Amino acid sequence: MLAKRIIPCLDIKNGRTVKGVNFEGLVDAGDPVELAGRYSEEGADELVFLDITATNEKRKTLVPLVRDIARQLRIPFTVGGGIGSVDEIAALLQVGADKVSLNSSIVRDPELITRAADRFGSQCIVAAVDAKRNGDSWNVYINAGQKDTGLDALEWCREVADRGAGEILLTSMDRDGTKSGFDNELLSRISDAVPIPLIASGGAGTIEHCIDAVTVGHSDAVLAASIFHFREIEIADLKQAMHDAGIPVRL
Repeated sequence: MLAKRIIPCLDIKNGRTVKGVNFEGLVDAGDPVELAGRYSEEGADELVFLDITATNEKRKTLVPLVRDIARQLRIPFTVGGGIGSVDEIAALLQVGADKVSLNSSIVRDPELITRAADRFGSQCIVAAVDAKRNGDSWNVYINAGQKDTGLDALEWCREVADRGAGEILLTSMDRDGTKSGFDNELLSRISDAVPIPLIASGGAGTIEHCIDAVTVGHSDAVLAASIFHFREIEIADLKQAMHDAGIPVRL
């Protein structure tokens, strides 16, 4: 079994790391360059950077900030937010990103997944899916959670995998920032339905939540923000607990 990954997430607004609840009520969480360096030193397996207002502000991801963060890292680096073309992906990879996270743009233009995967390889392409419960299923939202597409999350995840995405970053909007635990029903349904790795996002509050995301939700990686930013959980402690629970991790 492949090692499960622990991934801190930097949600960026106006050049600062922020964190909210259910995609709202954002508060400052620190300097992204400093946080990136800290996570690289503390044993994070990867880092995700999401420019959360780029799409709604109709602008590109902050390339200079991506470059500055990449210089601090010795771990894989995924960048997302406002990316709408193969050329924009190329620009981010050139300044230090290892992968790009695509969300709203691939809902509007699903062929972008295939064009990007053909040019850069599927390993560079992460399909980010923001999902909110709708009865017994989940709908896909775009524009930083502001627009309900009406797409069924399970069917959309199958489609992005078929089109060439290398992995899926799945965020439960219902759980985001609540620290009430991951939506393991959502995670397991999608993990069991797609052949590519699944990153769990939305709801991390305790070490047990992260363990459950793997053992119950069948996720391949656990992404979290505020619990790491504010040192509520240390990455080394989380990895040791997962190891003790029989989950393969890089210690």
